[in-house]
Amino acid sequence: MGNLDESIGEVLLKLQQEDPDTFKTLMKKAQEENPELFEDGIDEENKKIDEYNRIVDEYNKKVDDG
Repeated sequence: MGNLDESIGEVLLKLQQEDPDTFKTLMKKAQEENPELFEDGIDEENKKIDEYNRIVDEYNKKVDDG
């Protein structure tokens, strides 16, 4: 099962990098359907990731508006 978990993790990481909007939608749906998987310290880490993604989005918008 470890190899499957690792493969799924790699697919999710690639999706996050290549299509962050789809990744966010997928993770939100997963959290709604399986909230027990997203408890405790994960919230703090997700807040940091969301803040980083917000900064990247702002930067990308500035570059696009350029």
